[in-house]
Amino acid sequence: MIKKAPNPVDAHVGSRVRMRRVLIGMSQEKLGEALGITFQQIQKYEKGTNRIGASRMQQISTVMGVPVSYFFEDAPGSDSKGKGFGEGQGSDYVVDFLTTSEGLQLNKSFVKISDPKVRRKVVELVSSLADRDVKAG
Repeated sequence: MIKKAPNPVDAHVGSRVRMRRVLIGMSQEKLGEALGITFQQIQKYEKGTNRIGASRMQQISTVMGVPVSYFFEDAPGSDSKGKGFGEGQGSDYVVDFLTTSEGLQLNKSFVKISDPKVRRKVVELVSSLADRDVKAG
């Protein structure tokens, strides 16, 4: 029997739930408790295996402190031209990176830098290091 692949929008919404959960330092168990469901159900939502209903989506957005629209930003099939950093479709690698321990640590540390000039220098440094790796590889 062949398993059906998750709907791309369901997978995207689930990955945004996971990203937000990790960014705020909440476990699947804690989110499940807040919603009155098991952590296994949270896992299924985050993988896109199970679709999140409208009322549950509203609950999740309230618990996580973001609008429902947050979970649909850059969703497959949405018109995202001219928004954000211009990554558009195919920016799943950003979500994947932000949910790693390194991505989370980098993000948390970066947002603590209050001086915009210092933040710009950090971006320039990282870009320079990335360019060096590309040229060396």
